[in-house]
Parts: sequence; structure tokens; C-alpha cells
Amino acid sequence: MQRIGVFVCWCGSNIAGTVDVKAVSETLKNEPGVVFSTNYQYMCSQAGQNLIKDAIREHHLTGIVVCSCSPRMHENTFRKTAQSAGINPYMVEIANVREQCSWVHKDMATGTEKAIILGKAAVAKVNLNTPLTPGESPVTKRALVIGGGIAGIQTALDIADAGFPVDIVETKPTIGGKMAQLDKTFPTLDCAACILTPKMVDVAQHEKIRIFSYSEVTQVKGFVGNFDVTIKRKARYVKEDVCTGCGACAKACPHLLIGMVPVKNHVTVRCSSHDKGAVVRKVCSAGCIGCMMCTKVCPTGAITVTDFLASIDPEKCTNCGACAEKCPVKVITLD
Repeated sequence: MQRIGVFVCWCGSNIAGTVDVKAVSETLKNEPGVVFSTNYQYMCSQAGQNLIKDAIREHHLTGIVVCSCSPRMHENTFRKTAQSAGINPYMVEIANVREQCSWVHKDMATGTEKAIILGKAAVAKVNLNTPLTPGESPVTKRALVIGGGIAGIQTALDIADAGFPVDIVETKPTIGGKMAQLDKTFPTLDCAACILTPKMVDVAQHEKIRIFSYSEVTQVKGFVGNFDVTIKRKARYVKEDVCTGCGACAKACPHLLIGMVPVKNHVTVRCSSHDKGAVVRKVCSAGCIGCMMCTKVCPTGAITVTDFLASIDPEKCTNCGACAEKCPVKVITLD
């Protein structure tokens, strides 16, 4: 069991005007582990700090609770005071009875009751605390932004402009997110593309930003400053020097987006989906929209469009490239 001292500050009339500080100190005296409890006008003053030091030495305290103002104000003050008297600074707890009690309650009974509750909680915490030693851990000064929408883009730019390397992971084939699909933004009705596209260009050209599009995070390990992240990058193309032409990938593709093309044919339709244009474009960035423009310019009639998908007859195709040049979505390519 810890030997705990409780010190209730009046803060002039800031606390004592709405909280019965004497009742608080008397009540907390009966809490488990508490061997000393008192109150004083200004605990943060030199006289108040000396009072704490003397009590630590006289009663052999192992931890203290200070019922006072916000820990943002004087937590460091009381930690240094305790440390100078031989107590580990992390065995000090602050019960904020000014901002959370006296400043928000007009009734003294209510303010006092709440102050006692906060004091009891702080005493219970000290009973569970153990002395700590400050240390340092090496930090990898780089960031990972998951999601390449407008929020992810702006976050990456802010971090990179501050001088730190950034990686963006986006599941879609391109960054931009939902904003790239909008015409105007609410409530000003500004042009969405006018806002987004310059930022997309800045991200792509920034020397400290790497973009992992068409990828996803599969595992995150480690802790703040030292995360170990595994990124799965989805296949974007077929390695011609490795491919054996077995056709297994074409059979396995759930969206039928992979097709087998004769080696002699240099014109390729980079789509195998029979869905309508708007639907297939959600699945594939190079989806055929079935516009039939290719059939109109093909001099040999080698192209037909069936169920919204263009197909090329390799026996008739002369590899002239007219269809590839005319295709509005560039789904037809000429090697």
C-alpha cells in the first residue's frame, strides 16, 4: 500500500469560493493509503511547495494528490516539488477541482461533492501507480497516409512541405477520391476539379511523396513512431518476359477483364467486360464504353461491338492504329 499525501488548494477564492476545501481534505483523509491530508491557500506558491516537501519527509510519503487547478497549469510544478523531496515525479496526480468544479458550479454542496469524487479517483490512481523512468525511443521521421482523397492529399502535402517523407496508399487506380467525381462543392459551389487537380499534380510531383495507388494496407505492427506496415500492390500489367500464355489469369479473373490476344496482333482492346460503360468504368479505369467509334474508322471491318464490348478479328486487322487513335477512353492500344 502506498503512503499518500493529499493537498487541497484554495486558489484564493477561485476554488474555496465554491468548494468547501476543508471538507474535501477531511473526507479524503479516510481514503485507503492516505496518511496525511491538508489544505492551503496557494499550493503552487513557494510556501505551498515547502509545505508539500515537509510533509513528504515527515510522513515518508510515496505519492501525493494535489486538488487544484488544471494539470496544464502546475502539474510540472508539483512533479518537480515531489522529485526534490525524494518522490518519483510520476507518483503525483492532479485532481482538477477548479475548472471541473468551482468554475462550473454555483452551488457549494454540488461543487464540494464533485471535488471529493475527483479527489477519491486521484487517490485510487496513485495507489495503482508505479514509479516511472523517462526514456527515449528512436522515431522514423516519415508518415503514411491511408486514403488518397482530398483529405489524404492535403495531409500528405502539409507533412511533405514540412520536410518529412510521406507515402499515400489508395485502393483505387488513381488518387482523387469522391471529390474527383463531383462537379461543384458545397456550399460555395466552387469548381471541384479546379480545387482538386492542382493538388493532385502537386502530390504526384512532390519529391518527398510516394503514391501507392491500386494498393491496400494488409498489416500494421509496431507503435507510434515505429510502425511496420505491409502494403499489397495489385497487379497492373502482365510481364511479357515471364508470361507463358497459359490463360489461367483470364479464367480466374472474376470481372473477366483479362483476355488472350494473338502475338501477331499489335492492336489490343484492354477490356473484357460486357457491362455498360458507366458500370465497367467503376471497375476498370480502361473500360470499353461501347461507343462504336472504332467500328466506324476501321478500314477492314475488323472490329465489332457486341453487348457494349469491342472485339478485334486478328485475321482482318492490319494494325493501322486508326481505332486506337479514335477511341475516346483509350481502351484500344497499339503496341
